[in-house]
Amino acid sequence: MPSALSLSPGALFANLLFSLIGTAAFIYGRKSENIRAVVIGIALGVYPWFVTNTWLLYVIGLALVAALFFWRD
Repeated sequence: MPSALSLSPGALFANLLFSLIGTAAFIYGRKSENIRAVVIGIALGVYPWFVTNTWLLYVIGLALVAALFFWRD
């Protein structure tokens, strides 16, 4: 059985931060018809539901944000 979501302050902050960035990337990607931004935005919004370690939340989130920044047209 998978463990519950982490409710530590650091995990909640990471979830909120990366979900907000993901929402912004998704909206930007839809308006500019940039499929990469849409996919990364969805990934940023969804992955915190499946990751329970706080440090892993930050590592994956920073990697996705870096991909959003460096993997652009």
